[in-house]
Amino acid sequence: MKLELAKSAGFCYGVRRAVRMAEQAAEQGRACVMLGPIIHNNSVIEYLASLGVGLIQRPEEAEPGTAVIIRSHGEGRAAYEALAERGCPLIDATCPNVSRIHQIVSQAEEAGRQVVIIGSPTHPEVAAIAGWCARPLVFEGVQALSDWLEREPERRDLPVTMVSQTTSTQTIWDKCVEKAKKECTNLKIFDTICNATYKRQSEAQALAARSDAVVVIGGRESSNTKRLAELCEALCPKVVWIERAAELEPSTLCRKASIGITAGASTPEWIIKEVYDKMSDENIEIEESFAEMLEKSIKTLNTGEKVTGVVTGITPTEIYVDLGTKHAGYIPVSELTDDPTVKVEDLVKVGDEIETYVMRVNDQEGVVTLSKKRLDTVKSWEDIEQAKEDHTTVEGVVTEENKGGVVVSIKGVRVFVPASQTGLPRDTPMSQLVKQKVRLRITEVNRARKRVVGSIRAVEAEERAAKAAEVWANIEEGKRYTGTVKSLTSYGAFVDIGGVDGMVHISELSWSRIKHPSEVVSVGDTVEVYVISFDRDKKKISLGMKDRTQNPWEVFTSKYQPGDVANVRVVKLMTFGAFAEIVPGVDGLIHISQIADHRIDKPGDVLSEGQMVDVKIIDIDYDKQKVSLSIRALLEGQDADDSAESDGDNEE
Repeated sequence: MKLELAKSAGFCYGVRRAVRMAEQAAEQGRACVMLGPIIHNNSVIEYLASLGVGLIQRPEEAEPGTAVIIRSHGEGRAAYEALAERGCPLIDATCPNVSRIHQIVSQAEEAGRQVVIIGSPTHPEVAAIAGWCARPLVFEGVQALSDWLEREPERRDLPVTMVSQTTSTQTIWDKCVEKAKKECTNLKIFDTICNATYKRQSEAQALAARSDAVVVIGGRESSNTKRLAELCEALCPKVVWIERAAELEPSTLCRKASIGITAGASTPEWIIKEVYDKMSDENIEIEESFAEMLEKSIKTLNTGEKVTGVVTGITPTEIYVDLGTKHAGYIPVSELTDDPTVKVEDLVKVGDEIETYVMRVNDQEGVVTLSKKRLDTVKSWEDIEQAKEDHTTVEGVVTEENKGGVVVSIKGVRVFVPASQTGLPRDTPMSQLVKQKVRLRITEVNRARKRVVGSIRAVEAEERAAKAAEVWANIEEGKRYTGTVKSLTSYGAFVDIGGVDGMVHISELSWSRIKHPSEVVSVGDTVEVYVISFDRDKKKISLGMKDRTQNPWEVFTSKYQPGDVANVRVVKLMTFGAFAEIVPGVDGLIHISQIADHRIDKPGDVLSEGQMVDVKIIDIDYDKQKVSLSIRALLEGQDADDSAESDGDNEE
């Protein structure tokens, strides 16, 4: 006869944690009682009773001042309030996965959403979940959900938040989700089936499919054990459900070549071992394998060890980890990562296997404080040393500015970057790098002194050189680039077109006459430029920015002709007159004799640069593209009009 034990048989993290908390309360000599069976296993309840842990069914039965253990299934809000009124200290052994559901439904209730729970209405866990919202709906399966939706079609438009009993089957949940997605228009779904439950059920199904018989061990009141039995019965011709080895009749398994054994989440290891002993005293291999399992469950952990576990719960302050031992492991969020920009839910999820470092062991409370960050730091030193050897680029977050540079955290290792290697221009505040992600090259590693030095500038220089090589390989006259203005001078602007700086002469910035490039662009601006000319040997590029498709002279001649009046801007004063911009790129000359209707010594006596004045276009030289303007012509025309009006009055 071949025996095969399911890997996930027995206590889950939540149950192991609850039983351990009850044991610790008894060991401390505290007067305490359970509010309802802490788990669904009579043998465990009897064992706890032998330690002095009592059992009550309602909060009102608790003696004032007596510590009350909240069972792993949890309790509704009313139970907590009733116990608080009686002055009873609480030992909350609610499974972290169940506590998360309480938070979800409570928040949904506050938001005015209809809470829908998929699970058994009579199960203590479901009753506890329902106790955290005022008007919950509980459906055992997709048919009950469908009936509710069909009775009143307008229910499809309700804001619905749907959760599941942690021990429900994945098939039931998936069918309900599929139905809700098709029917409901305002739906939020939270898959709250415990990962350990899903894993246990999947293993049991696989075991049942390849076995001639399956023995399911667990309490008759245990919902998850009942699910295991149902799933196995669908795949295996012979399934035996027992609570203790005494119930097992060897004759029922007669002539079965292969027998699988699984157990519910509330079944302790010693009961599983008891069943093994009865089924096969001579199966040494199985005994040794199970002995290893038991040894693992009572293994003592030591500070500094590396351990691997499975994430079973996530809260805003800590991550719960099942280490497969008697200890309840948790990672404070502060010990998860050094990166302040990363969210916890992006790093770990329930069900993930995680390797951690043991920071502290509290055998009295059965708790182990773990650190993912410290283990990562050890590995990071190795990665950083390798990065220096291979001259590879690494990424980190700037955590602080200090004297002479900045500190970058790379997977928990502090890397100092001198000010000269930050890549910032001289006199630029280094504080602007704090909390920014940067890429750098490791230049020095001294593990003994815990000193690491890096350079951001080296990476930027290499990247710029690579981009520059690409630009020079593909550059040609007329090619357009999107660039960034790097600096300004009196004669033009330097623009970075991707690793290479080109110069836009002041005359190429705009068709308008300007005195300084700052009138058109500023440092940091993104601009569109084109190549006028380039010299590969001298590494010089001449760029243009003004639109060549818009010929200013054509714009001017299409709009104006001799005799027209225009409003112009005075752009330059000379001894012989003033130049004025008629349209961007076309200036006309107002000769000194045409500025006023009387003699003036210099143009500045009447005009100033930037002034807007009306002028008459008195001549256009189309060949030389020159324009003559006159203010005097307008003034004399106005005087003539005034004289004509005066003569008319005299005739009358």
